[in-house]
Amino acid sequence: MSTEFKTIGILGKSSDPKIADTLKTLYQCLKPRYQISIDSGSAQLIPDFSGNIQPLKNLAQHCDVLIVVGGDGTFLSAARIASVCNIPLIGINLGRLGFLVDISPAELETKLNAILQGNYRKEKRSLLRTKIIRDTHVIHEETAVNEVVIHRWVTPSMIELITTIDGVYLNTQRSDGLIISTPTGSTAYSLSAGGPIIHPALDALLLVPLNPHTLSNRPIVINDSSEIEINFIKTNEINAQVTCDHIAIPDVLISDTILIKKDPKPITILHPENHEFFHTLRNKLNWSGGYPI
Repeated sequence: MSTEFKTIGILGKSSDPKIADTLKTLYQCLKPRYQISIDSGSAQLIPDFSGNIQPLKNLAQHCDVLIVVGGDGTFLSAARIASVCNIPLIGINLGRLGFLVDISPAELETKLNAILQGNYRKEKRSLLRTKIIRDTHVIHEETAVNEVVIHRWVTPSMIELITTIDGVYLNTQRSDGLIISTPTGSTAYSLSAGGPIIHPALDALLLVPLNPHTLSNRPIVINDSSEIEINFIKTNEINAQVTCDHIAIPDVLISDTILIKKDPKPITILHPENHEFFHTLRNKLNWSGGYPI
């Protein structure tokens, strides 16, 4: 047995009682060999749990690896707390698409045991760090795994955005908003908005306009070392919102500046040894799985 992981963290989508059976199976599988920490919500779904119960924000501090039970949304929440403590994540898929959580409940014991014994493929994924600047002061910071979105909010009118890359003017656009996406997020909201799929190994960021007024305004891929600055055209009042994955930053003003850069701390995902990105695309997007003749 590998000594790489001694304490295993478990985080589940505790708002969904359907995950209870998978949590119980996971607990029974791990209990004989590992110390277990679990978030307080998930612990309530395991009647005989006797391990370490922690609030969600503290969970990553008490484990060597974090197992996420749910869909990609649950994984995004887990990634934020895991990145701070630099611990890897393993995903068990109870969602629909599941680009990040790639172990099914049916193969939980075999694939999870192999990973915990050191037989895995390790992958680094970059995150985005967003700052809202008001009167030269940072009033809010947030992290995103998939994307940062600036979009119109409770208004029929488009918003007008000025985008600058590393201090160089890119464009001014009237649109419903703008998506700034990591390669991980290129298979999420960005894909629905017409953006390209970016291989996760590329050092890139993706800017995708949402329903631009000028149809020649197209998605653009830039280096992930770039700093992106977004400002609003100040001729009209706006109703806009900034979201980082599913977290909304409230009360954005027309005079605010939005700065977006790659976060210095990536997340680490542990996949089964046979994990392959192109296979995931074929499977999740229903592409043809046959070999060319």
